[in-house]
Formats: sequence, C-alpha cells, structure tokens
Amino acid sequence: MAKKSRVKARESAPAAAGEVGPRQPCPCGSGKRYKACHGAPGGASAAFVARPFEGLPGECDLVALREFVPAGTATLTLAEGVAPERDDRSVLLASLLPGAAPALVREDGSIWLGLQVQHAFGDPARDLGAVLERSLAQAASGEPGTVGLTSDPGPGARLQDLVADEPLSVTVHDGFAYWVSDVEESPELVAALQQADESIYPTARLTTVEAAYWTNVGSKEHLRWVRPEPEDALLTALARLHAAGADRLVPEGRFVGMFRARGLLTPVWDLPVGTGAEALEEPVAALDEALNEALADESPLTAEQRSARSGLATRQVTIR
Repeated sequence: MAKKSRVKARESAPAAAGEVGPRQPCPCGSGKRYKACHGAPGGASAAFVARPFEGLPGECDLVALREFVPAGTATLTLAEGVAPERDDRSVLLASLLPGAAPALVREDGSIWLGLQVQHAFGDPARDLGAVLERSLAQAASGEPGTVGLTSDPGPGARLQDLVADEPLSVTVHDGFAYWVSDVEESPELVAALQQADESIYPTARLTTVEAAYWTNVGSKEHLRWVRPEPEDALLTALARLHAAGADRLVPEGRFVGMFRARGLLTPVWDLPVGTGAEALEEPVAALDEALNEALADESPLTAEQRSARSGLATRQVTIR
C-alpha cells in the first residue's frame, strides 16, 4: 500500500519549471499523456523537438499559423537545387488545407503545404520537410492529389533545409474561399466551404510588428503576439512593464498571461469588444519599443518586479 502511495505521489508531484508532468499531455501533440509517449522508457519512436522552427526567418509567424490562425497563407521560396527539374515550382504554406491534408499537389504543378495537420511525429519541421519532398516528387511525375504521412518519416531534411532564407509574408484570409478560387464550384463544395467558414473567428495580422494577431471571439477580442526571445528574458522584461502598469494596450484592456507553443511564448491581451485591429497598431508598436528597452535592462529586479514576475510565471500554459 505504501509503495503504491509513493508511486502515486511521484506521478502527481508538480513538474519543475519548463518540464512536463507525467500525466500532462505530451508536448508533441499526439494526444497521449507524456508518460505514455515521449516520457515512456526509451521515449517515443521520434525525438521530440521543443523549438522546431528555430532558424527560420518567419519562426514566430509559423508558430501562429500552426497554432491559432484559422486561415492564413504565405509563399515559400525553395532553396537552390531542391527542385532542379523546375526552378519556378510554387509552394504555398497554409494554416489549414481541406480535410487537414498535409499537402496538395495542384493540377498546375504547384504545391500547397498544410501546417495544421493530424499527425505528430515529434518534429514538425522534419514532418513538413518529408511532406514537401514527397510533394515535389509527386509534382515532378505530373500526378496531382493529396500527399501525407502515415508513419514517422525518420531522419531527413527539415523545412529549414529545403526553403530559402527569406522573410515570410503572411496573408490572413476572411475564410477558406482561396481553396477553390481556381476551381469550378459545386453545391457540395459551397456547403463544405460554408461549414468551414462558420467555424473560424475574424482574425487580422498587425502591420507595425511581427507575428501579432488580433481576433474577435464574439464576447471579447484578443491580441496574441508570438515573441522570439528566450523565455526567461521575455518573462523578466514583461514583469518590468507589468509592475509599472505599462503593459496595457487600450483602456479596459488587460494583459492576461501567456501560452507556450513550439518553444516560444505568446503573450495574450483581452480587449473590449469593438476595439478592432487598426486601433492596436500604434499601441503595439509603442509596447514593442518599451519591451525591447526592458529586454536590454540588466539591472536587478525590484521587489515589486519580482512579485510581478512570479505572478506572470503562474499564468503560463503549454499547449504544444
């Protein structure tokens, strides 16, 4: 009896900062508990990569597109030599494709690559690399259709190895009409699009800073801003601003916490209904400047700032 109690106590003990508890969902996104996936003896079949998009110029936007932007796209430029049979091969990165497909090879030979997919093999950048390579091979053979993964692709090229080192230009769409912009509509297709469009909230990407997204969920509005800084440094800088009351974007709005996804923190603000994305451009740009100053501040935290930091640390949630 005592032995079982000790085991139960160990399993239910709180995880240290940055760690995943055995009964928590595995960060790989498999849907399993950590102890039954990457926390199992020997780990899962694929190595879990905490920050898969590190090194890509659009890392923060990639995290946003994968985690919470409903309908967004960005054009990728392939690295030299990746598609030697056709240098102008077009690759469109999309937050979501029909049926959550990993990729589509279009009739014209272009490739659409999906971020929000149902498989999870530990390293999304490797998964994307494998899907992209398979799509390129299928496109080269002139065969349109869906491309996917049914098992761990194993070691190989990651997305970072296959695309050019260029900034990511994101377009946020009102809905999924871009899926069929060059396809003849049918009643079934129209019905499917209506259903997909009804499931999303209005979203917009701000223009004055990178990877900041406004959304309206009906009862309130939010700003979610993916930041590239190391977690400890960002938390300390936010604590300095929070203690000074300098982290509010608009009257009646408030900074409510952060979530952790793909190795990056995303601070979140609640906003009153009617704020809109345009009203946030100047306040967010000003906050970005203040945050960068706070990040450069190496002075010790005051007691008030330490208290603020401790409070903010309890408002972090890991979703992936």
